[in-house]
Order: sequence, then C-alpha cells, then structure tokens
Amino acid sequence: MGSLTTPPCSENVLWLVLKQPVSISRAQIRLFTQLYPNNARPVQPLNGRTVRDAQ
Repeated sequence: MGSLTTPPCSENVLWLVLKQPVSISRAQIRLFTQLYPNNARPVQPLNGRTVRDAQ
C-alpha cells in the first residue's frame, strides 16, 4: 500500500512492483512521458507499510 505519485498524493493505492524488469522502447517512454509528464516524486519512507512478496 502506498500513495499516488502526483498531487493530491492520496493514500490507499496498491502498488505492484515487478520482480523482473520489463523492456520498453524509446518510443514507449516518450509516449508515457507525454501522457504522464509529472508521474513521480521522491521515494517516501515506508511509515509502517508492509512490502509483501506475492508468490
């Protein structure tokens, strides 16, 4: 559980982090940054949230 990376930075967002990296093309990165120009903020402390391994 975490929060959005853009204002209003709402809580209760379920993040899924892939164990294996996924390759994407430069064109895909360019399109993503056009669609989501402000999609990130600095890494935040866990503040008691649990990071689980879904097996």
